[in-house]
Amino acid sequence: GKAQPYWSLREVALAGQAQPFNGDLHDAATELERLLDESLSGQMMADVPLGAFLSGGIDSSTVVALMQAKSNTPIKTFSIGFHEARYNEARHAAAVAKHLGTEHTELYVTPDEARAVIPRLPQIYDEPFADSSQIPTALVSELARADVTVALTGDGGDEFFGGYPGYWETHPRVARPRNRFAQAIRDGVGLLLDAIPASYWRVLTRVAGLNRPLETLVKIPKPEDPWALYRDQISRFSVPGFIAPGAQKSRILMNSPDEWPEFSTHAHRMMFIDAAYYLPDGILTKVDRATMASCLESRAPLLDHRILEFAWRLPLEMKINHGIGKRVLRELLYRHVPRALIERPKMGFGVPIHTWLRHGRLREWAEVLLDESRLRREGFFNPILIQKRWAKCIRRGKGVSGYLWSVLMFQAWLERQTR
Repeated sequence: GKAQPYWSLREVALAGQAQPFNGDLHDAATELERLLDESLSGQMMADVPLGAFLSGGIDSSTVVALMQAKSNTPIKTFSIGFHEARYNEARHAAAVAKHLGTEHTELYVTPDEARAVIPRLPQIYDEPFADSSQIPTALVSELARADVTVALTGDGGDEFFGGYPGYWETHPRVARPRNRFAQAIRDGVGLLLDAIPASYWRVLTRVAGLNRPLETLVKIPKPEDPWALYRDQISRFSVPGFIAPGAQKSRILMNSPDEWPEFSTHAHRMMFIDAAYYLPDGILTKVDRATMASCLESRAPLLDHRILEFAWRLPLEMKINHGIGKRVLRELLYRHVPRALIERPKMGFGVPIHTWLRHGRLREWAEVLLDESRLRREGFFNPILIQKRWAKCIRRGKGVSGYLWSVLMFQAWLERQTR
């Protein structure tokens, strides 16, 4: 007979919204603690050494706090640091580890260490995977594998408890109002660009400075459409044809409104799409392949089905309130870690990739892959546009590295295929 899924996120989400949790924030944190404790009872079972990744953020700190509460000996924790202060969460992780009493190990990444792992990324990922936090993920996996065979993570907290700023920044009352005249121009330019054959793109982008204003216009979303605002926040290329002549938007959940379940709030719709698409195809893929490359097993206790089913029963205000996300997770964490060690702006697992790309051996590596004649010969990308972006990255060193990182990871993967 036909295979049937035994568990459906869509059904869980809709059922949870139809039967909301009936307690206050304190009750919700108590129930979440009980469920996470149950999850950890299974996830911490291992006949090999076990530890956890600790970034010092809400999710990993909550997991480690409850792990340590269940353990008679110090839990082994691991974090990655950067010498560039605005990217460095290691000092926060060290403070949380000290408070909880874990056995903590940290590695500060130099550009040379990053450069050493980058050529291995196409082999580790087996596809053009382009999230630059794959670099510290691969390095923290190697670090942990020296001591443990299993590592627990905090993955899932953002998608199920409302952790990404886009969930509240795209709300119509929060997002900057868009000009309707500009929107009309955007619609017209979009139609025009869709009609331009791929063969004309090289001519178009030779016109000095023309591509950027056009791309900016196309990105202006409708003021009353928070989903468009969110989609544009998380899209690297708003018009694929700019970067890869002839490219079309792929048929994925994010671009398929007809496949979205009906929710009463835009934030819940975004959380569902992130949980169904970005979490498995981005976050979990990143962690799974990086850990496997070091022969390390990763486990995500926040993704226990009981926790996800509970998370979808929570009303939105227990997740997001006044621009603060993950309220119920915070409420639980404050029972174990002082608020002062946790309360700070969300950093994510960012890396100073633009600094690395501008200097030394990484710059040489990138320039070989982005060589204009090479790009033209291979025929996948618009070489003029990429060279403009690369020149801007070298000149300013910020704002364009994510865009270029996607191209670089494709180029590195392609080089490996054609050896």
